[in-house]
Amino acid sequence: MATKYSPLSFTVFSSLLLILLATTSFSAQAIKAAHGFSSIKEATVHDIQLAFKQNQLTSRKLVELYLKQISRLNPVLKGVLEVNPDALYQADKADHERKFKARGSLSPLHGIPILLKDNIATKDKLNTTAGSYALLGSVVPRDAGVVTKLRKAGAIILGKATLSEWSHYRANAVPSGWNARKGQGKSPYTMGDPCGSSSGSAISVAANMAAVSLGTETDGSILCPSSNNLVVGIKPTVGLTSRAGVIPITPRQDSVGPICRTVADAVYVLDAIVGIDHYDNATIETSRYIPKGGYAQFLKINGLRTKRVGIVRDFYNFGNDTITAQIVEQHLKTLRKQGTILVDNLQITNIGEIYTSSDEDIAMAAEFKRYINAYLKELVVSPVRSLADLIAFNKKNSKLERLDYGQDLFIKAEATNGIGNAEKAALLNLAKLTREGFVKLMTKNKLDAIVTPGNIVSRVLAIGGFPGVIVPAGYGSDRKPFGLCFGGLKGSEPKLIEIAYGFEQATKIRKPPKLRT
Repeated sequence: MATKYSPLSFTVFSSLLLILLATTSFSAQAIKAAHGFSSIKEATVHDIQLAFKQNQLTSRKLVELYLKQISRLNPVLKGVLEVNPDALYQADKADHERKFKARGSLSPLHGIPILLKDNIATKDKLNTTAGSYALLGSVVPRDAGVVTKLRKAGAIILGKATLSEWSHYRANAVPSGWNARKGQGKSPYTMGDPCGSSSGSAISVAANMAAVSLGTETDGSILCPSSNNLVVGIKPTVGLTSRAGVIPITPRQDSVGPICRTVADAVYVLDAIVGIDHYDNATIETSRYIPKGGYAQFLKINGLRTKRVGIVRDFYNFGNDTITAQIVEQHLKTLRKQGTILVDNLQITNIGEIYTSSDEDIAMAAEFKRYINAYLKELVVSPVRSLADLIAFNKKNSKLERLDYGQDLFIKAEATNGIGNAEKAALLNLAKLTREGFVKLMTKNKLDAIVTPGNIVSRVLAIGGFPGVIVPAGYGSDRKPFGLCFGGLKGSEPKLIEIAYGFEQATKIRKPPKLRT
């Protein structure tokens, strides 16, 4: 493992390859050549697989294109933390397999480059550090469960995406999208706040630096960056995807999910990563939600028809942003026009308490200490073995880790002593808030989903372990992108996918950022 953290030299293309790629077309959203370099723009998994099938593209060429895009854009956007030195080797392997295996036996992700948030472990030459220097050079015992499944599907691990350091659980003052190893990530649309903590995963697919990506969410960390970067994010039911080998906050809320440019691409990734992993026992029980035949069957153009979707107006406070308000109301009209039954003016009776209660923070602090200590102790090699070690490392390396941002969440967690009376009371109240709030709303009104602007609903979904899918919806008065989020009860991914795909196909809002390069 001594080869970790070695820089990757990017491949320089021959003029013949540039001409070939420039003249290759596998949809209007395909590889384009301009200004002496080649880039891939808005190409979907379907586009890429079609190009493979028609011998217009190889995985090696595809990886080279993404590496070139990263070298052009990442110095400013800082969405990618490391590229995989073995990415081209994996691409060659995929190209070889494609020649000798029956096409019908290959996964939609076969030969597709994917970026992983840097809290998802890979047993290879890549680091897994949560963006912190404290874990640089550490060695994980094995691939994360979701990475094992991705490799089995034939996906190419392109590299690690940046994130808000420690998934935004070091300090409240740490800027969203910042980590010590790479600095401040930027939305390619605004050059401002990308939101986090899965910031790099969203930045990278939005700017076409990767085909697809994986993020994680504890409370808003997939939904928010997806909203801010005009991409699709799926936060699965907690336990539907394995958290084994993922640097944790709390398994009670942690979930691994795709961040992609389209609903279809996100669903292809979801299909690849769901299922039982004996290193994460929650996946055994939750696997009952996985439909026979997978999730891609729910990519239906008429998916909005007859769905009952609730509108909780407490989530629709736009202040002076009349543009966002108008866009959202227009989208609601589109939903109706497409056959959705909108149930308006609903209320979650305890919404105020859900958003003002400190119970989530109380429980999370104790859980984080327990699970981060367990993760660190299991590492094969690591300079730190406990939360106390992390706190000490940051003090010793205060400039490197920007300790001026603080580490109050670390310190608060370290001060806990297991799940005591306060934590037990907090957990009981969170369960009560969920039962008497969201669950009651959904069951009483027989809803398939609720729809909200942006990621404002994330706390409701987080404390109950519920799924959410966010789809590009437009730009606010400040030209900042935002999405429309569809949330439902545990295991409701099939209906959420039908709704999200139907909405996406009816609106087709997503446009690539206009970047000066």
